[in-house]
Amino acid sequence: MSTKVPQNQEDQEIDLAQISKKIGSFFESVNASIFNGIQFFVRNWIIVLILIVAGFAVGLYFDAKKAYSNEIIVTPNFGSVDYLYSKIDLLESKIISGDTVFLKEIVGIKEPKNLNEIKIKPITDVYNFVKNKPENFELLKLLAEDGDVNKVIEESTTSKNYPFQKIIIYTKKKASEEKLIEPLFAYLNKSDYFKKIQKQVCTNTNSKIRQNDSIIKQIDGVLSNFSSATKYSNRSDKLLYNNENTQLNDIIKTKDLLLSEQGTHKIELIGFDKIIKESSVTMNIEAPKFINGNLKLLLPLVFIFVFVLLTVFNSFYKRQKLKISPTL
Repeated sequence: MSTKVPQNQEDQEIDLAQISKKIGSFFESVNASIFNGIQFFVRNWIIVLILIVAGFAVGLYFDAKKAYSNEIIVTPNFGSVDYLYSKIDLLESKIISGDTVFLKEIVGIKEPKNLNEIKIKPITDVYNFVKNKPENFELLKLLAEDGDVNKVIEESTTSKNYPFQKIIIYTKKKASEEKLIEPLFAYLNKSDYFKKIQKQVCTNTNSKIRQNDSIIKQIDGVLSNFSSATKYSNRSDKLLYNNENTQLNDIIKTKDLLLSEQGTHKIELIGFDKIIKESSVTMNIEAPKFINGNLKLLLPLVFIFVFVLLTVFNSFYKRQKLKISPTL
């Protein structure tokens, strides 16, 4: 037992010495790396300075540029939702291709070069989608049976049929309704097919309003006659009164339903004056700048990082080339 203790102590001293050497070599390598890094920047200080100035200038340019979004909430009437989406897709393709002639001459937009992008997306509104439309409610139930109801609500096949859609137009500078929005809606509402449908739907709605007005007048006449009859009727005819009161309640309920329907039809007619009806226009919302407008600080660092990376790669490539072909 007494002979093993010194050996263990010796081993421990050797291990500690090795650990100490490794720690020392690690710090030496760190110091060497820092020194080499400083030397690299000292040797290439002109290139680094140029990259800093160039990155700052480019970043300042992009930070100074402003972009704006213009949001229009619309209702596609008479089943024109697919027509609306196809028109917006066409406009987007023309903006991407830079077809300013089409945008100016065909669409009528006064400053087509000001456009950056146009897109459309649905406004999720399940309540109005199923309101007074049992068939839509049953459709949602059927689609949700085999999947998540939230996914069904967000699906394009469902969401495209929501009553409200949002058109977003991105511009390089501030736009005006006269030069952008008015020509756009004149173009979107230029459809002979949907104009015929619009005319027929408005005719049908007005006819329904007139019919309901006639029925309401008849109901008012019945109520007036009943009111007059009750003044001279004998109070002992209680059974007759109970029967008449039941019929009277049904008549009053019918009148209430007709009045509610009349209100709905009259509101519909307000929106039926256009195929694509705008309900809200918000102009010139300043878009948030990329990384909070700090490109002038970020780009110099990016340029220097890329330069260092390319230099390291070039050195690595030369070393490997010498190893493989030492004679070259």
